[in-house]
Amino acid sequence: MKNQKTTGLRPALVAVVAASLLAGCATSGNPKDPIEGFNRAMFSFNETVDKAVIKPVAQGYDAITPRPVQTGVSNFFANIADLWIGFNNLVQGKPGEALSDVSRVLINTTIGIVGLFDVASEMGLEKHDEDFGQTLGRWGVGDGAYVVLPIFGPRTLRDTGGFLVDITVDPVANHEPVDVRNVALGLRAIDTRASLLPAESAIDAAALDKYAYVRDAYLQRRRSLIHDGNPPREVEDMSYAPNENLLTMVPIESTWTFMLVGAPATGNVDTPVVAALNTAQH
Repeated sequence: MKNQKTTGLRPALVAVVAASLLAGCATSGNPKDPIEGFNRAMFSFNETVDKAVIKPVAQGYDAITPRPVQTGVSNFFANIADLWIGFNNLVQGKPGEALSDVSRVLINTTIGIVGLFDVASEMGLEKHDEDFGQTLGRWGVGDGAYVVLPIFGPRTLRDTGGFLVDITVDPVANHEPVDVRNVALGLRAIDTRASLLPAESAIDAAALDKYAYVRDAYLQRRRSLIHDGNPPREVEDMSYAPNENLLTMVPIESTWTFMLVGAPATGNVDTPVVAALNTAQH
């Protein structure tokens, strides 16, 4: 019975990732995006699915759900994520942050009533944002090529590997019984998508090339997260450089990814991309 709890989920993830990596025959002039033709097609597909299904549901949820309830839902899933965040901080060599993450879970699960209230933040325990892709980056694994996965959105090769590890240990995606798990995954996706609604009009109005805008912002954000907001300077040749002011309202991650691994938490980072993502998501 134990092995059945993720039946269909993990094999599907592996199949999607493998198909994506094998499909990119067309190359581009951007060394960070060698399969741009494939990626643009997948980006368009994901946008279509979002506009047809996820966004309308999120708009309805946002319209009928009181703001305190939405905050409680977001806090609940963020609390679940804090243990894995703590583990990643620990294996990245940051025991102080890891202890803080575990303390957050203990406080918010008890005083915060199973995480519905973020009491720990009010007590000065900062919310961190870590995942296994960042851990691999801290260990020296390079980005690899940029890839847009069908359904699961933008990644690098390194972050794709990290994502598969994240989903394997995600308590929500592995919860039994299946019907409860599916409700939880759906609620997490809808709540996160609703939190990103305010960001859309800015990027839609500002981006001459939305695909390139999101790609470059994603890569900047991941680099900043890996280096805790202080990335080393490097010379980058981006085909499209987003305006820093406009980056303050870019939703980067895939809504479908949130169904499985949750929304990024507020990290200890201060680049325009990351600061805006935190604003848009909270």
